[in-house]
Amino acid sequence: MQPRRVLVTGVSRYLGGLVARTLAADPAIDAVVGVDTVAPSDDLGRTQFVRADIRNPMIAKVINTAGIDTIVHMNLIATPAGAGGRTAMKEINVIGTMQLLAACQKAPSVRKLVLKSTTAIYGSSPRGPALYTEDCEPRELDRNGYSKDAIEVESYVRGFVRRRPDVALTVLRFTNFIGPRTDSPLTRYLSLPAVPTMLGHDPRLQLCHEDDALEILRRATLEDHPGTFNAGGDGLLLLSQAVRRAGRPTLPVPPGAVSLVGNLLRRAGLVDFSPEQMRFIEYGRVVDMSRLHDVFGYRPRYSTGQAFDDWVRETGLRKLIAPQQVAAVERGLLNLTARGQAIVGRDPRRVPYPVEQSNEKVLSG
Repeated sequence: MQPRRVLVTGVSRYLGGLVARTLAADPAIDAVVGVDTVAPSDDLGRTQFVRADIRNPMIAKVINTAGIDTIVHMNLIATPAGAGGRTAMKEINVIGTMQLLAACQKAPSVRKLVLKSTTAIYGSSPRGPALYTEDCEPRELDRNGYSKDAIEVESYVRGFVRRRPDVALTVLRFTNFIGPRTDSPLTRYLSLPAVPTMLGHDPRLQLCHEDDALEILRRATLEDHPGTFNAGGDGLLLLSQAVRRAGRPTLPVPPGAVSLVGNLLRRAGLVDFSPEQMRFIEYGRVVDMSRLHDVFGYRPRYSTGQAFDDWVRETGLRKLIAPQQVAAVERGLLNLTARGQAIVGRDPRRVPYPVEQSNEKVLSG
């Protein structure tokens, strides 16, 4: 189905506004209506902005008056600070979606719904699979956070489609966004002068460049791609690799003190870390992109590593520790280890305790 009249929610935020402006630039689309509670700071092109709250039943009037046939629902907020508190965040994410769907239910013109969801619905757990597929059930989730909101939103959306089988549904579960204009808890965390890490943990990260996110949303709107798709860059980065590429020193924190550090960062206004985001920093999460490649038909331009490097380069992130310094320290440690190994091998009398055979084999390798 070729959309003619599109409504985009959440246009006051960067990605929502960019999606609206991109769709409005397509001559095949007759009209784009952008909805949010505050006016966007960026130019939306020929998008018609309507100041409206999707929690209000009046959103039905906007849809009916404009004759909307396609909804791109971008108005899911990930952090309480961005919504004015957890209560407001819950209302916008869940109650707002329910009101939007109720309006769509009564609008015969609506034929397509695209939902920007998140891979946070899978949670982060030491018992999770190496790759989460779209069929995986959540493992351990925060009982009162963004991931729970996303699960509820997806369930309401699927209930709506069961009542309106004539509406095509595309659910896009994005990994963490990153890019020159992305401002998120993860980018703020990795920009800290010293990055707190959980002692003994090195989680796997998977990222989606903002340009790829835009293209995936554009194709989902203009083309027919019903179904649920994980969306993000190929490959992964360990947290230690990301911190090193950003040129930041790490601050290892014992597991028992992680919540305290997170609270201090949140109170200082540096990073709005929720408990589920703290678990993500502890265990990480990587999802399978096979359906995005093979069924949706898109392979992202940026891998996870390339997306991260582009963010570091384009934001001008000043590296506090140069890679050459890290490499020099590593070489020094390797040389010191090699010299110690040679001493142990030449003169056993210099060893104050017996060396086990298994350890000798590890050192010699």
